[in-house]
Amino acid sequence: MKTLTRWTAVAAAVLAVAGCSSDVGKDAAPVALIVTNSQILQTLDLNGGTGCAQDVGTINLQATIKNPNQISDQTFNQVRVTRYRVTYSRTDGGKIVPASFVRTIDTLLTPGGAPSSSTKFQLFELDSLLHAPFQSLFPNNGGRDPETGRPIVALVVTVEVFGETLAGERVSGSTSFPLDFCFDCGGCS
Repeated sequence: MKTLTRWTAVAAAVLAVAGCSSDVGKDAAPVALIVTNSQILQTLDLNGGTGCAQDVGTINLQATIKNPNQISDQTFNQVRVTRYRVTYSRTDGGKIVPASFVRTIDTLLTPGGAPSSSTKFQLFELDSLLHAPFQSLFPNNGGRDPETGRPIVALVVTVEVFGETLAGERVSGSTSFPLDFCFDCGGCS
């Protein structure tokens, strides 16, 4: 149990840096909030083990001007990122997922500026890995997901980031991490 708690704390924090997949928020603001990720782990062993003492991945936030020819003053197009929401969906046919949650953050992005790499994102509540659907993977609970009959729970973690320009126009973007959870399956990779 000590290993699970340590791993949960490590997996909960994802440092923002650079990435590969993105979703540009669709809104009327002249600025787009681009959220990308670079995934490090895809398989997470709930029993810990080799490779589990690292972050799941990194998240990068960047603001860009949608039409640079129409913007002369960047000041009011800076984006203040104020919160993020984490949601889950199953990809293995199961329906039970952890509860979604919202966290506040405070980051100011300048369009055309360097990507933000200073925000930590939490992908799971600290005790969520001890509840459905994950608890069924523990040997004392049968070692299999009751919905799928498999020893793995496959889901996608989606991080939606929200903010607004200093002019008051809302912006958002999101990125996702596909993850497979198992118990005593050889560590994290």
